[in-house]
Order: sequence, then C-alpha cells, then structure tokens
Amino acid sequence: MPLYEHVFISRQDLSNTQAEGLVEHFSGVVTDNDGKVVDTEYWGIKTMAYKINKNRKGHYAFMRTDAPAGAVQEMERLMRLHDDVMRVLTIKVDEHAEGPSVQMQKREERGERRERRA
Repeated sequence: MPLYEHVFISRQDLSNTQAEGLVEHFSGVVTDNDGKVVDTEYWGIKTMAYKINKNRKGHYAFMRTDAPAGAVQEMERLMRLHDDVMRVLTIKVDEHAEGPSVQMQKREERGERRERRA
C-alpha cells in the first residue's frame, strides 16, 4: 500500500487533550478503511506565519500512514468538514523516515547549521 505523511493544524482554543483526541479520531478513520497508522506525533501549539480564520497559533499534529488512497481521501474529507481543523497537508512518500520527525528532535541532534556567507 502507498505510504503517506499528514500534517494538520487545529484551532488554538482547543485543549491539548482535545487536539490529541483529533489525532486519535482521524487515526481511527484510517484504520476503519483498511489502512494502518504507523506513527503519530503531537507537536503542540506553534505560531503560524499568517492568520488563518483569525487565529495566529494552532495545534500541530503529524501522522505517518500506510493506507489505500480511498482511506486517505475519506480522512481528508472528514478533516475538511470538521470545524476544529484549519489546514491539512498530505504527502505521498516512498518510505517513512526512521525515528522522530525533525520537529520532535532535540536541537543538538538536528546537526550543525550552515555558516552564513558574506
């Protein structure tokens, strides 16, 4: 089955448990449609680059799935209909990266930044 990575942003006025509940809810949608959720991460509240629906911040969540296209389409459809979800990004990948995502890694583990050029 194809591999996907999903990031979605939910409203900032939700509690942390409600935002994590959304991740569990949409994971259930994937598994109900013959898919498999490989990994989920809750990234917390982050400031966005621009306002979305009058919100400056949002709860970010990340999911790695191994699911047929129909399961992903159904999950995205339900996300678009859900009032608490503001944005969704789904990417089809060749393989899932090992370990935590870049957002969850400690700053020391990410590697050195390139030096600025003059």
